[in-house]
Order: sequence, then structure tokens, then C-alpha cells
Amino acid sequence: MRKQIQYSIIFLALCISKLEAQEINLAPDSTKMKSIELGEIVIKASKDNITYKAIPASVSVISSNSIEENEIRSLNEISATAPNFFMPDYGSKLTSPVYIRGIGSRINSPSVGLYVDYVPYFEKAAFDFDFFDIKRIEVLRGPQGTLFGRNTMGGIVNIVTISPMDYKGTHLKLSAGNYGTYSVNGGHYGKINDRFGYSIALNYLHNDGFYTNHYSGKQVDELNSYGFRNRMIYELSDRLTIENIAGFELSRQGGYPYALYNDSLKIAEKINYNQYSSYNRSLFSDAMLIKYSADNFELVAAISYQYLNDLQDIDQDFTPDSLYFISQKQKQNMLSQELIVRSKGNKRYNWLLGGYAFYQAFDNAVDVDVYKSKMKYFKTYDHKINGFAFFHQSSIADFLIKNLTLTGGIRVDSEKDILKYNYDRILKGKFANLADTVYPSLKSLEIIPRLAFNYKLKNSNLYVVVARGYKTGGFNSTFERPEDLTFDPEYSWNYEAGIKTPLLKNRLYADVALFYIDWKNQQIYQTVPSGRGSMLKNAGHSVSKGGELSLKTIPRKGYEFMLTYGYTNAVFLSNVVNSTTNYNNNYLPYVPRHTIAFQAGKSFKVQNSNILDNIKLNLLYRGAGEIFWNEENSHKQSYYGLLNGKISFFRKSLQFDIWSKNLMNTKYDAFYFEALGNKYVQTGKPMQIGMNLSVKF
Repeated sequence: MRKQIQYSIIFLALCISKLEAQEINLAPDSTKMKSIELGEIVIKASKDNITYKAIPASVSVISSNSIEENEIRSLNEISATAPNFFMPDYGSKLTSPVYIRGIGSRINSPSVGLYVDYVPYFEKAAFDFDFFDIKRIEVLRGPQGTLFGRNTMGGIVNIVTISPMDYKGTHLKLSAGNYGTYSVNGGHYGKINDRFGYSIALNYLHNDGFYTNHYSGKQVDELNSYGFRNRMIYELSDRLTIENIAGFELSRQGGYPYALYNDSLKIAEKINYNQYSSYNRSLFSDAMLIKYSADNFELVAAISYQYLNDLQDIDQDFTPDSLYFISQKQKQNMLSQELIVRSKGNKRYNWLLGGYAFYQAFDNAVDVDVYKSKMKYFKTYDHKINGFAFFHQSSIADFLIKNLTLTGGIRVDSEKDILKYNYDRILKGKFANLADTVYPSLKSLEIIPRLAFNYKLKNSNLYVVVARGYKTGGFNSTFERPEDLTFDPEYSWNYEAGIKTPLLKNRLYADVALFYIDWKNQQIYQTVPSGRGSMLKNAGHSVSKGGELSLKTIPRKGYEFMLTYGYTNAVFLSNVVNSTTNYNNNYLPYVPRHTIAFQAGKSFKVQNSNILDNIKLNLLYRGAGEIFWNEENSHKQSYYGLLNGKISFFRKSLQFDIWSKNLMNTKYDAFYFEALGNKYVQTGKPMQIGMNLSVKF
């Protein structure tokens, strides 16, 4: 790993120095860049209007500039850019788990929360959507259950899109690249008057696919995706504002570029299966936000709705033989309501009170063809979840001593889970009903506390945090014993200490954190006793410990640098499968031991030219590993690094970019799994190169 990092940093330095050496008509860009000091950015996900510097938590903020410069087009492309954040590529938008500090979930409910413009994304199948017109991404590491509730054990990702109250104008962006990649993005942001703003943004993305199916000679993973977003903000008065944000995405995607893994040669064979596999999804979200500001308090009410309708068709054996084929349909309707009242002003005592309620309904169906047995079976699920919560947070400044702030919070979270399950089979033309089950409803009442101390020392902030995390239990559709019908919630305690401080006369900002997580009653994916099927069982107890480092410079003489590093040591203290098999002291799968990112940028102002105004060079190195792919720790991906590059040319309202991802064409495994007695692997995407043309009016 050390050599790869050294070589990549040397490469970055050579690129910048070479451009400077050839600089004839170029000079450092002395134009003052409009930016906000990182420490003063208000973290929207905090719900209490606290700044990055003052929040007692490890946070990464990825700005719109960084998103554009690094061609970040989906959530998995911020992997490693935010330290200890990892989202593997599973071959389709359906399965999109996120891991933070080793906490994550490959199946069932997520362990990391996602919010997009006040809409909670409770279903992982909605996580992987196309980015466009994003203002910034906030990644809060560590349990966030006190303010956000269920399934936020690992942390929260909060995505904020551009508002017409912050930006006015029209933009159009055209992009084209190899592998038949092209996209069109356009948006208009305007105001009817000083109090009413509106925007509409459209996005289209096409890709021919990166992987070829040897059986058909066609690409496996072609993609067509259409996106839309509308925003309206009406400031009725100086105190009252109403806002509505609606978004829609329609995607049609081939998927699952899985190849058999040759264990003796340690290579992936050719992708070679006979039945076309795909994932199609419609996703609609809408949020209505009402804000009222009084003299001493603020009231924020957020009502959100999300609809998801998808279909997965998959050749389950991934071979030229017709063995198994699965069609899985899912419909989700989710409605949530949150009401927050919080104090206003820089007082010694600040408080926040909130109430939350949600309703989530699933209508799922799974059809399975087992060709050799001439069998087909059908499973249907009618699944409903509802819950409510009350939460409070108080902050006391100058607690006991000057500059020490105590922040304490607690949440009471209640939930009810109901499932109706039907299982039918057709075997050699004969129909049979194998199960028609109404599960006993699951009810839970959880107390989620959080306590933090923040000490301000001159321009630095030191903090310690103790927080509890919790993830809901659920049902198993495959079981052979009464005790395996359901599985219980899992819990964690998170202990964290960190410092945020400016260095080198405020030219460099540093964020350092250390953490220790005790994760109990862990939900483990296991086979049923007969070996015919899988289920979730509370069979694990793990510990995750490590830290994060983030360094970011302010722009100076056209230069910008960013370095992040995350270390996670996540192991099973106890993971007992049966009397003869356990994975005690093994590393947790899907968790990179190291994540690292290094970004270097250089801006140049072109002198005496009627063609160009500015040139900007940006390079980003991202590394991750080692990553174990199974609980046995028998297969892993060693540390690997990806280098991205971009050169941008500016002339008034025009911008032209040449970009590349995986510039060194690094070979790596993006995903590995075992099924039906075989080993399968998905290799990482090859080098991509393309260009953009952007115009603003």
C-alpha cells in the first residue's frame, strides 16, 4: 500500500510541476475565489444550525465544487473521499449498502441513514441515484439515532441540492465519454420577485456498459436514466417560509456483471450466462417544508413522501445453463412527518424539541424458476411498518468551566412491524400452497441517548462523545424452527474523541477523530439448519475501532490540497455458526481497513488571451483496502488505488473539461460472493475518459 501511495503522490506532483514548467502565457490566478471558511459552514443535518467547527462529531463536507471537479455522479463515488466511508459496487442500483466505520448491512434494512432534501431514504434500493445540481454532501460518522432514530448506527449522509434563493440563472452541460457514455444536464433557477423562487432541473444519462457477456456478445450493464427536480420557495413574510421539493428518477439498467472466479489461477473468468438480467426502477420523492421564525424560537415542519417501484430479473446461477431465474418486484410507499421547535440566538442555553412519525408500506413479490426440477414458486409479501418518536436536545455553554459546552440528547422511539407472507409452488404442473403466514407483529420501544462535550481552545475545538445506536429487528421468510421466525434489534455504543483546528495561520484546517464501537446482538446472515436457504440471526458481537484524519487548505496562489485518511479495525468478538464453526476474531466483511484520498488542484489565469480566461488542473487519488469479502476471511481484495484527473478551460460563461477516471487502469475486485457451490467476482470498472461542455446564462 505504501508504494502505491508514494507513486501516486509523485505522479500528482509531476503533473502540476510539468504544467507550471510549460507556463508561458500563464500566471497564478489571483482572482479571489468566493468561498466560505469550512469551519463556519452550517451543518444542515445537525437540525440545530450548528457550524462544522462547533459540532461535536466527525463530519465530512463535500462541496459542489468538489463534486464537479471530481466528476462525482453517484453516492458510491464518494467512497474514501470521506474517510471510513465505503459503498461497494454490486452491479446494479438495487443493492446499495453503505458502510461507515465498519457499520453496515448488505441485506435487510440499512445501518447508515440517507436524507435528500429532507426526505428520509429508508430503503437501500433507493440509495444509488444519479447526482445533478447538488449543493453539498454531509457525512456524519457515528450513531445519529438521537435526532434521526432507527437504522443510523453507522452515521448519516445528508444531501442538499441547489436552491433558487442561493443561485440564479440557467445552465446546460453536455458530456460524452468512452463505453458509449453521454449525459445531458440542464437547469433554470429564477425568482418571480424577492419572495418567490423556483427551479427546474433535468438530467439524462446513458451508458453502453463496461462489461461484455461472452455468451451473448452484448454488454451486460447498459444504462438509461432520466432525472427531474422541481423546487419552489415562497417567503410569505419575514417570519414564514413554505418550500416544496419534488424529484423523480426513471432508470433502465442491465446489471450483474458477475463472472466465475478461478480459485487455482486467482482470476475472474469471462462473464458467461445465458439469460438477460436487469434492474428497472421508478423513484419519486417530495418534501414540503414550513419554517416559522419567532423572536426567541424557530419552528420547522417537514412532510415527505417517497414512492419506489422496481423490478429485478436475474439469472441466479450466472452460467450458460438454465438453472435458476428470479423475478423480484417491489413497491414502496413511505410517508413521514417531523416537527421541530428550537431556540433561537446565541444564548448560553439552547434547546431543541421534536416529534416524528412515519408509515412505510411494501408490496413485494418474488417468482423463482427452477428449471431442472420443473418447479416454479411464488412468494408475496404485504409488509407495513409504522412508528413515532419524541426527542430532545439541550446545549449548555460555559458548563462548569468557561468555553466548555455540554450537549445532551435523548429520543424515545416506538415502532410496529407487520408482515403477511404467502408461498405457492407449481411442481410438474401441480399447484400447492406451502405457506400462508401472518407473522406476529413486532413492537419495540427504544431509548436512544447521546452525550457530548465540546471545549473551545482559542480557534480549536476539542470534543468527546458517547452515543447509543440501534437498528430494528425483522422477519425471516425462510425458517425451519420457531425461534428463527424473527430476529431482534441490534445495538451499539460509540465512544469518540476529536479535535478540529486551523493550522499554519488558518491556511490549513485539520479534523482528527478516534472512535471505539461496541456492537452487540449483531444480525448475521446464516444458512438454515438444512442448508436450503438463508436467514438473519442475532449471532454476533463485534468491535470496531480506528480514526479519521482530514486536512484541507484554503485556495492560495491558485493551489488547493485535500488529504483524508481513515483506519478501521472491525472484528468479530463472537460469531458462532454452530458447535464446530465460528468466526471469532475474524475481520468483518465489506469493511476497508484503510481509506485514503488526496486531491490537488491548481488554477491558472491566462494573460493576454481572447480565447481563454482560466485553466484549472485537478487530480484525485482514492485508495481502499484491504477488504475481506466473507466472514471466513478466505477471500480478500488487497489495497488498491484509483487516480482521477480533470483539466478545465474557462472562457466567460463557457467551460470545457477533459476528464478521466481510473487513469492508471488499475485492476481490482469490486465485489465477491459465493453461491450454489461457486465463487463469483465482479471486477472494477476500467479506465474512463470523456469531455464536458458547459454554458451558463
